[in-house]
Amino acid sequence: MTRQPEQKIDQFLEDPVYASLGSCNRTFIKDKSIIFGFSFQEIKQLIDMAADLEMWQEGALSSIWNEADTEKLKGKNLRQRLIRRAVEQWEYLKNTINDYSRFTPAKLPGPKLEFIHQTDDSIILGRCPVASEKTRCCNLLTLDAVKNCGFGCSYCSIQPFYTEGKIFLHDNLRSKLDRLCLDPDEIHHIGTGQSSDSLMWGNRNGLFDDLFYFASKNKNVILELKTKSNAIAYFRTSPVPANVIVTWSLNTDEIITAEEHHTASLHQRVSAARAVADQGILVGFHLHPIVEYKGWEDGYHQVVDLILSTFRPEEVALVSLGTLTFIKPVIKLLRKRKLKSKILQMPLEDAGGKLSYPLELKQRLFSWVYDRFPQNWKQEVFFYMCMENNSLWQDVFGRVYGSNQEFEADMKAHYMEKIKRNDYQT
Repeated sequence: MTRQPEQKIDQFLEDPVYASLGSCNRTFIKDKSIIFGFSFQEIKQLIDMAADLEMWQEGALSSIWNEADTEKLKGKNLRQRLIRRAVEQWEYLKNTINDYSRFTPAKLPGPKLEFIHQTDDSIILGRCPVASEKTRCCNLLTLDAVKNCGFGCSYCSIQPFYTEGKIFLHDNLRSKLDRLCLDPDEIHHIGTGQSSDSLMWGNRNGLFDDLFYFASKNKNVILELKTKSNAIAYFRTSPVPANVIVTWSLNTDEIITAEEHHTASLHQRVSAARAVADQGILVGFHLHPIVEYKGWEDGYHQVVDLILSTFRPEEVALVSLGTLTFIKPVIKLLRKRKLKSKILQMPLEDAGGKLSYPLELKQRLFSWVYDRFPQNWKQEVFFYMCMENNSLWQDVFGRVYGSNQEFEADMKAHYMEKIKRNDYQT
């Protein structure tokens, strides 16, 4: 039995993306679907495009709709012409460089957090969840010391996996760390910033006490704490093992204001990193995600210049470059969250099973940033790209790795050498 147009649109009434749309877009999609008899898949296309336009602050779906010169078309030909025209305008907006000067960032309320204390025997150590031979990966080990984050970055990749507002802490973290089976003859690079921000919780539940006990006990571990916060009170008063590296994800003021909600400002992050470095602790920086928008060149040069004017290369273990990469569940979640964000207003191509900028654009973004660093930084600091095609390495850095294992070994060797040198000097 053929479904009537009203029945098709009724199937979407409970769809979270359709429900998140403004009333004008919902009415427009319903009316046009009834008039033209759009298929289930065509209605889904219209809903996604409307959600994107609202998110980008680029108007309603009606603003890209064009029924001109379609009087002689009927049925499938008419539907295809209308959808194709809307898609063409949507694609045009995606490929037009973003202008944040015309964008009004949303003021998201702070999340209501509920702390859940766990005492189970769940596994807390794993491998990078997006590791792949299709892109060059450092094979980072990830430690879920805390699960879920209190920040509201619009592009966050962990959003589909955790319940909003519930922060999961381990009451038995130290005993879980003691039970980890780590080969004593290998170097292990472990990061805690995959499932939550590494610093924003401070020493809640003895978090840092347990992590630094673990680092002190395991000298063959490189423990990396990655953050967008300036919560460094613990570091001012407590000893930190030499094999702990604290790294900050940095971005331009435009991106932080519009897309990284509730995080510390650029200058707050850099000031916090400076204070940590003053304690003799190695620091690092992730320029990630680098986003193309109107004025991005000057914006990222200012970020690099701030780093160069604040730190000496011997204080910095690493600088990574990366950009926006999405899996489809994250894109769907962004649409239903009713965010005001221009993050998805970008050309997307397949990148090792995920979606990201075209390679040519990535090369331009990364080269622009990397070329700003002087030669002594390139010699002293380990520069790398996070989860990028190996072809970009030669184009940007002038070097390549034959495998993920080769990349991993070089990174660990550099970090360990710098840790030993820094420990000796302090």
